[in-house]
Amino acid sequence: MASKILPVLKLATKVTIAGGALYIACDSGLLGSSEQGSEALEKAKAAVPPAIEEWMKYFGLEAQLPTMPKIEFAPVQKWNSGVRWTISTLSEAPTKANNYTNQCLQYLKDLTK
Repeated sequence: MASKILPVLKLATKVTIAGGALYIACDSGLLGSSEQGSEALEKAKAAVPPAIEEWMKYFGLEAQLPTMPKIEFAPVQKWNSGVRWTISTLSEAPTKANNYTNQCLQYLKDLTK
């Protein structure tokens, strides 16, 4: 009996952890728009160092943490540049395909001479 319950219990634990992680991600705005993602990143940057210090005091560890590096990252700008690059590449695709086809045909003609 216990051998049949253990796999079900393991699966239930994994599903619960995955569901909780998904809920937290949705609730904090990580799966929303880029503005919501930026806000969630700022909240995480503000919350992580105090939480680490609190846990270190709780466990009795007295170590000096290095200062948090300043990260200059704007998800909105990165998203926009990615969209621009994709649209640009897609708009140039027919011309590039034509050029590569002509180069290939010329190469094959040169081989058959």
